Amino acid sequence: MDGRWGRMGWLLGLGIAGLVLLVLSLALDGVLEGLFDGVGVLDGLFDGLLSLPVIAGFVSMLGFSGAIAMGATDVGVAGATAIGTPAGLATGWLAYRLGRVLLRDRSGAAPRHSDLIGASASVVTAIPADGYGEVLVRLAGQPVKLSAKSPAAVGRGAEVWVEAALSPTAVSVRPVER
Repeated sequence: MDGRWGRMGWLLGLGIAGLVLLVLSLALDGVLEGLFDGVGVLDGLFDGLLSLPVIAGFVSMLGFSGAIAMGATDVGVAGATAIGTPAGLATGWLAYRLGRVLLRDRSGAAPRHSDLIGASASVVTAIPADGYGEVLVRLAGQPVKLSAKSPAAVGRGAEVWVEAALSPTAVSVRPVER
């Protein structure tokens, strides 16, 4: 094997290493970002730019496009690197942007306890005037049993409205008047 094919092998090795890193990023999600947590100067500086998918995209595209350029033309290692670097940067940038878009997707946002305000509930355990009882309320279609207090006593089975979320597990309710 002459020197040209050996150097192209190194570039192909970079491309394959980038793909392996991409596969590892699925299993080791957030590990690289965790290495820089708490480093005062670097904290938030890169904000996802040093994520495993971004680095994997850069390394992989640098290697593969450099190897293709070297195999298809008479450019040397420097020329192949000059061609592969912008392609790697573009791929890394696209991986970064895709990651940011996916992180901003709020369509599947988890419901918060403040989403309970105004919801209808039924009393499971009677609520005394000076203490807590329990209510069953539906949050995002799921039944959730919460502690509940009311300014007036409310009997078991009564329908109530949630007035306020006191904590993630307790609400203030008032009886429904019909």
